[in-house]
Amino acid sequence: MERVHLPTTESAVVAIRDLAGEFGVRTTVTDDVGADQVSRRTSAALFTVFDPDGSLPHEAFVELAGSPCVSVRLSPEGDARITVDGVEFHDVPRDSVPGFLRSVYGGPARTEGRLFPPGQWLVVPLPVDETYRELIVDVGLTPWLARSAR
Repeated sequence: MERVHLPTTESAVVAIRDLAGEFGVRTTVTDDVGADQVSRRTSAALFTVFDPDGSLPHEAFVELAGSPCVSVRLSPEGDARITVDGVEFHDVPRDSVPGFLRSVYGGPARTEGRLFPPGQWLVVPLPVDETYRELIVDVGLTPWLARSAR
C-alpha cells in the first residue's frame, strides 16, 4: 500500500473520517481557520486571517472515540501530533496519518518492552516501510496497550 498524498488539512480530516467509518469509530473534529486562530501563529495580529503570503492556515483537532483513545492535531505546515492512549507521536507527516491510524486500529501496532534499557515502547509500523516508536512514560499500561504487548 502506498502513502496517500494529502495536500491540505481538510483532505487529511476527510481521510481520517473515512478510516474511522471503516473501523466503526466515532470522530469529533474541531477546526481553527485563520492566522490569528492556529496555535503556531501566536505572533499574528488580532483578526488577521491570512498569512503574509496570502494563504489561509487551517488547523484541525480530531478525536477518535473508543479504545484506544486517539487524537490527531493536524497543523497547517503538513505535520501532525498523534496521541494514542497517552503516548504522543510528534511530527508525523500528514500523508502518513491514515497509515498510522490503520496500523493502530488494524492490528500491527504493538507495545514492546525491554529489561535493559528498561522501558516499554509503542511501535506503530506503517505499510510503506516506515515505523514510529515512542517511549511509554506512564508506568501503568492502559488495557489496549497491555493487550497489544508482544
